[in-house]
Amino acid sequence: MDKTVGSLMVPLSEYATVSEEATLHEAVLALEKAQAEFDQNRYRHRAILVLAEDGRVVGKVGQLDILRALEPKYGEMGDQIPLTRFGYSRKFMSSLLEKFQLWEMPMHEICRKSAGYKVRDMMQVPTEDEYIPETASLGEAIHTLVMGHHQSLLVTRAETIVGVLRLTDVFKEMTQIIKACE
Repeated sequence: MDKTVGSLMVPLSEYATVSEEATLHEAVLALEKAQAEFDQNRYRHRAILVLAEDGRVVGKVGQLDILRALEPKYGEMGDQIPLTRFGYSRKFMSSLLEKFQLWEMPMHEICRKSAGYKVRDMMQVPTEDEYIPETASLGEAIHTLVMGHHQSLLVTRAETIVGVLRLTDVFKEMTQIIKACE
């Protein structure tokens, strides 16, 4: 029988979560705690879910979001220079470092200033294509991950988010299927 999203997801109760009002420091501590408590036979968490006061998931903060928040000048780039991994030469990327004077402040100063950053200001609000029902097939999940270039999807039961389907868990499942073909 083919696996469903629900059988591969990480339940919401096992995921790192913080409130919208949490600081960057609190978010990092929550991620560290969730990693320590998570099943050591699985890949560690690389993101934090952000919860509204009523417990609803309203955003995600990933590793790139945290790094981007440490250098606020990335915000000055606006939509004119999309942050993407495709299509930029090394020369162009270097010119951005110089033009925007990125990462020129000593790291300890950047971290000190970031202590008060709120998660709500750095979180990514999930888009419609980042949700998948727990009853969806593995094939549908792979298609959604690949086409959306997502690292994870929020798993729903009716209108409620019940877990997170991570690319790493889908990949691990697919490698098991590939190895079983031999």
